[in-house]
Amino acid sequence: MALAIVIFGIILLFLLIAWGKLNAFITFLLVSLFVGLAEGMGFKEVLSAIQSGIGDTLGYLVIILGLGAMLGKLVADSGAAQSITTKLIDTFGKKNVQWAVVITGFIVGIPMFYTVGFVILVPLVFTIAASTGLPLLYVGLPMLTSLSVTHGFLPPHPAPTAITEIFKADLGKTLLYGIVIAIPAILVAGPFFARTIKHIKATPLKEFVSAKILPKEELPPMGISVITALLPVILIAVATLASFFLPEDSALTKVLGFIGDPIIAMILSVLVAIYTLGLGRGKKMKQVMESVSSAVAGITMVLLIIAGAGGLKQVLIDSGVSNYIGDLLKASSWSPIVLAWGIATLIRVCVGSATVAGLTAAGIVLPLVQGSSVAPELMVLAIGSGSLMLSHVNDGGFWLFKEYFNLSIKDTLRTWTVMETMVGIMGLLGVLTLNAFL
Repeated sequence: MALAIVIFGIILLFLLIAWGKLNAFITFLLVSLFVGLAEGMGFKEVLSAIQSGIGDTLGYLVIILGLGAMLGKLVADSGAAQSITTKLIDTFGKKNVQWAVVITGFIVGIPMFYTVGFVILVPLVFTIAASTGLPLLYVGLPMLTSLSVTHGFLPPHPAPTAITEIFKADLGKTLLYGIVIAIPAILVAGPFFARTIKHIKATPLKEFVSAKILPKEELPPMGISVITALLPVILIAVATLASFFLPEDSALTKVLGFIGDPIIAMILSVLVAIYTLGLGRGKKMKQVMESVSSAVAGITMVLLIIAGAGGLKQVLIDSGVSNYIGDLLKASSWSPIVLAWGIATLIRVCVGSATVAGLTAAGIVLPLVQGSSVAPELMVLAIGSGSLMLSHVNDGGFWLFKEYFNLSIKDTLRTWTVMETMVGIMGLLGVLTLNAFL
């Protein structure tokens, strides 16, 4: 009965979001109340669990996601993303343009939210395709593959960061393992797959081509752009590697551990970006702070959705359902990694949102981490891979891609949906491979 209530709750979540078009945050609150009460919790207990889950989830994420949004906005508004793209295209040339856009998508995608990265980089893709005469999807899909993979696999993006916190996984290890898994996933689903769909014609709508492109003389240097965009990753990665190779009690380990803490790394990166991409290029502090403020305003709903998912997660735990499901799954012969991936995939197909799918799956499979030898970092990446699977008509990213590239639903399914599915499968294979060695 407990499992049936959870399944019905997930179906209700899907119906209210996908069919009823109800706001995801409100839906999470309603479903959390329903599941808690149906599982026998008292009304006050349910409310307490929801409040606790929201507080625990947001306490850490507000800082990380807020600072991440600020950094992404500064990278976009300064022209750093455009600078990276332009330089790589000049370096790689027309023949290897796919590799240039893949690297661009990966570099820009790490600090920037998917939708922001999409809106910023797609006009550049249109420009590149027009100037080289190459098919639009041949150029564009590899870049969007990079953006999608960083969104699903790598902190400081919302879902992987939140799931890392839920599982109490090490964020630095999650990032490093995620990069290792991301590279083959991007190559297979991006450049290699894009070469098979050159015959599918995409024509961007005129209103989407008119995005602002800065003249070259106004762009920040390539070196500054790359270092600033990747600074959080560099600081966190250095701290993680130091913990492997340096004595735990050495002064250098402690210093690197401090600056490599995700919160400190993000604070330092934003401060550096304020200077390198703002004040150092002649902008006034007021102008730079306007970019920062608008960035924070843009992630409000993302934070609320994550908070709602955190509330549902806590209800599942406090009601005992999470442990019950965990006990059922422990009796299964399936690998916890495959189970986590499969549950995330199922929710993704039903609900559409990768963030919602990842966070909901995390709450369901949490007991598996506590009762297995699988590294929690790999569970984070397994769920992230499943959350990208089979994007279709109930996913906002599906429609964003369709409308910008002016495709039919059939062609969007043949391109975007296949690409996302390949990413999810490659991610699972990568996690299973890593698990064999860790």
